[in-house]
Amino acid sequence: MAIRLKLDRVLLERRMSLTELADRVGVTIANLSILKTGKARAIRFSTLDALCRELNCQPGDLVVFEPGPGDMPDDGEDDSVYGGA
Repeated sequence: MAIRLKLDRVLLERRMSLTELADRVGVTIANLSILKTGKARAIRFSTLDALCRELNCQPGDLVVFEPGPGDMPDDGEDDSVYGGA
């Protein structure tokens, strides 16, 4: 997947533990761990909102697009918004 979260880096920069963040945002440590390790397949906007609020950051500070082989359309058309499968 080309989208990943940089939660580990932001936590390190803020000198905050996963446990402290979990307490602040009301998300379980297990679910934050899934986000931190890159195993998440989705994130709710309400969770992203809470993370940004507590980490004092913008969504772009947490979410990054890193395309790899097969992640970019090869036909010149962007199907990601309207016609994608």
